[in-house]
Amino acid sequence: MAGKTAVIKMIGTGTLRAGFVSLCLLGMLAACAGGDNVEYNYPRKDGGRPNPNPQGERETVFGPGGLNFLDSGSNTPGSGGGGGAGIGVNSFLWRASLDTFSFMPLSSADPFGGVIITDWYSPPETPDERFKMNIYILDRRLRADGIRVAVFRQTRQIDRGWVDATVNAETAIQLENAILTRARQLRLDIIEQ
Repeated sequence: MAGKTAVIKMIGTGTLRAGFVSLCLLGMLAACAGGDNVEYNYPRKDGGRPNPNPQGERETVFGPGGLNFLDSGSNTPGSGGGGGAGIGVNSFLWRASLDTFSFMPLSSADPFGGVIITDWYSPPETPDERFKMNIYILDRRLRADGIRVAVFRQTRQIDRGWVDATVNAETAIQLENAILTRARQLRLDIIEQ
């Protein structure tokens, strides 16, 4: 019983606790050093074959090409691609969307999910009206149906504050066309280089 009391007192003072933590850290370092070259074959999405990468290329979280925001990736110039290996959407549509709405403050931008959400913006010429946009990039290819824009509009009323107002359906289509035009320009700039 006296031994247990001494151990409890040592834990209370931290001496044993510091020694135990040091011992655990040394054990982890020894485990990391490894002495044996054991190859672990984890299940793969290709059906569990043991070595789907015989060339020895390094696999990364972002795919074989890594994360690529500014280039068209390994796509050929005529393929209409533009999605980097790690980005889930077309990079031309992404950049064109940011360029088109650069005058509006951004609330959120997710390049992996392809969602851009702006904050409310009031044009200087109409301070009693404000707009907000949600831009969704739906594809890795540069296609007309790869972009969707949702437009929200509010007007200020003296007695009720900001109130939701209707938006012409053509407004979203015109904004989508503006993004597509800018994306095509960006793509042509890359091809001509």
